[in-house]
Formats: sequence, C-alpha cells, structure tokens
Amino acid sequence: MDIAIIGAGATGLSAALDLTAAGHHVTIIETLDQPGGLACGFIQPGWNWSVEKYYHHWFASDVDLLRLADEMGVRAKVVFTRPKTVSYWNGSFYPLDSPAAALRFPGLSLPAKVPFGLATLYLRTLKNGLALEKFTAHDWARRWMGKSAFEKIWQPLLEGKFGTEYGRQVNMAWLWARIASRTPMLGTYEGGFQEFFNALANLLKTRGVTFRYKTRAERVRWLPEKQKWRVEISQPFTITPPLSVDRVLITTSPQLLTQLAPDLPDNYLGSLRNLKSLGAVVTTLALDRPLSPQKFYWHSLPKNEGFPFLALCEHTNFVPRRHFNGQTIVYCGDYLDPAGADFALSNVELEARYIASLKRFNPDFDPSWVKGAWTHRDAYAQPVPFVNHSRNIPPTRTPAAGLFYAGMSHVYPWDRGTNYAVRLGREVAAQMGEK
Repeated sequence: MDIAIIGAGATGLSAALDLTAAGHHVTIIETLDQPGGLACGFIQPGWNWSVEKYYHHWFASDVDLLRLADEMGVRAKVVFTRPKTVSYWNGSFYPLDSPAAALRFPGLSLPAKVPFGLATLYLRTLKNGLALEKFTAHDWARRWMGKSAFEKIWQPLLEGKFGTEYGRQVNMAWLWARIASRTPMLGTYEGGFQEFFNALANLLKTRGVTFRYKTRAERVRWLPEKQKWRVEISQPFTITPPLSVDRVLITTSPQLLTQLAPDLPDNYLGSLRNLKSLGAVVTTLALDRPLSPQKFYWHSLPKNEGFPFLALCEHTNFVPRRHFNGQTIVYCGDYLDPAGADFALSNVELEARYIASLKRFNPDFDPSWVKGAWTHRDAYAQPVPFVNHSRNIPPTRTPAAGLFYAGMSHVYPWDRGTNYAVRLGREVAAQMGEK
C-alpha cells in the first residue's frame, strides 16, 4: 500500500519503520525541517551536541524505546546516569527520588511518612492502575497518602502542571502511571536526541520512505471513485500536488485532526473536541558558568511560592558542559493554557521574567551570565486526563476506513514521552497493515 503519515515525531517514525518492514511505501509529511516532533533539537556554534527545544530524558524502564535502539544498532549510544532531582519546600531543595530520600525529607513528620510510604509502595507494585481512573488524584492521594504528604508533595505538582482548576480533576490512574514507571536513572543519547531521530529517519530513507519537510497537510479527503485518500499539502512559495494514498495516519493534535478531516462523523469529531490539553513554553538559557551550587539537575517548583515556571532544569548537570563549549544550559519550562495571556507573552517578556527569578536558585546570579536565550512554545504538549478518561479517548481506527489517528492521548494512562510514542506508533502500524 501507499501510506501517508502526517507528523515526523516518534509515533510517526516508529509506525513507518514497521510499515516499511511489511512492504508498504510511506511518505511522511512534516511542517518542521527535521524529524523528532516535540523532542527535536537545535545547535549553536561551538556546541558538538544539540539541545532539545523542550527538555527531554529517557528512563531506565523505557523498554520500547530501548528495544527500538537495539533494532537500529545504536543502543551503545544511549547513556544512563543518575543526576540529582529535587523539589522545593520551605525555601530549600530536597531530593524525593527514592524511598530513602523521602524518609529524610524534613517536610513530613515520621507519622506522616508512614501512610505516604505505604501508599507509594502499593502504587509502585500495582500491575495495572487503570481502575484508579474513577478517582481524582486529589481525593485519592489526600486520603491514602495523608493530607500533609499530599499538600507538600503531590498538590504542587498537580496544580503546577495542570493549573488549579484542572489539577483537582486529573485522575489517579495518571498519577499511578507516573509513580509506577519512572526511575531515578535517566538516559540521553550521544549528540542529543536530534541525533537519535536523524538516525531513525536515515534508516527509514534506506527503506524507501519519502520525507516531505517544511510541508503542511491541509486536508485529507476520501475519493470513492478512485478508492484512494487525497492528501492536500502545501509548501511556502511552491505549488504542491496532492498525494494519492491507500491509508493515512495522522499524529498531530486532536484539534488539527478536526480541521484535516472535517467530514468524519459528528460523534467522532465531538470526542476529539472534548479532549483538553495544555501547551508548553520553554526558555533555554546559555550561561557562562554553573547556576546550581549543589549541581542539581531537575528542580520541581510550586507555583504558589511565586516561581514563574513549573520546572528549572540545569541540563549540564545531566549532560557535561564540554559538549556545549563550556556553557551551562538551563531550561525554564511551564505548561500553560494555549488560549491564556501568559502563553501569548512575547519571547522577550518571558525571558525577562524567567531570568529575573534565577537569583532564587543562586543568590550570586547576575543577568550578565546569560549569553544566549531561545524560547519555544507548542500549543499541544500535555493532555489533561479527567476522571474515567479511557471512555473519552477516540479509537485510533477512525470511522473512515483507512484513516487512522494516533495522538498523545492514546498513550494514557502513561504520561506523554518518547517511549510511549514509540509503542503507540508500532501498535497503530499493526492495525494499518490489517486487511
């Protein structure tokens, strides 16, 4: 079959890998000029590694990703370390990434640590926590982990990531998956994640995959007289003929799917429109010296303490500074309502706001340390999983024969990430190959 895939992120690339292995011809359509989707990167003069536009790392439990790396013959380039990850409480930063660290956390009394520890152990050993989706994380964690542990550990994360309104509505299956799957050992790829996706794209090219970069999909239409899908595409300053294919996979946001395929049945379109998501805004800074005196990598931050972003990530406490010409790379990241005022702030406004907060991480910080700043934003970055969310997710096989959809909501209850995008792509490829 001739197959068009819209989106060159991990899902689309992984689907293409299996579809070409089955003998199909694949064309991938991507608005950017490179593969990788939300995990793609950029590079500056003097750097020999790329930096992701949106901070990324892999976990030691990412079996689908590691299996793919084995198949590509690049497993030796996946590097795992254990950087220091901390959470803010009462003016200081404390590690909470292991049972021993949690026991030492001074924010909880010994009696408060008992239910917190027992509930966490239960969640980490629970094989399938999907049944927990009928509870909000707010109610379940508050009841079983204790009020003190919830308010100091989980409430800041939920409300920081999803906002005050949505943070109280996120279901417990999502929090279970986060606790059950993540590891303190974090992984990266030699050269940066862009190198990984370049390697995967190059492998696909050897299998005959056609990449159409800087190309926008405008509309997909079923042509009954030809028994084909017509994929209308556009490129700047170029007359681009449509593609004629047997099947189409769309890996973009649900909102974009409603625009690409408005002839889908109303109930399917309605399910797409009802999916809620947040956008991501990340400012990447290059400093001429380290920021964190303690060499912390990941800082989880409660917004009710006045921080202007959810997380600060000192990338070069995870990946050595030598790969970036001795510069310190710092991410300031947040999830925001894409229709909100903060999401619409200019890059200059956001960067000024974020840079002004860095004295809270190092009292000696001076803005003169900043030698470069780059801000990226994407309106579709974090699905919001409400109670009984599994009932709301539309099937990957749409009601239109030959049209498939695989988006971030389909990895639920797992949180979005490269590993689950790879798994999703391979699962939907198997569906697409069926007669």
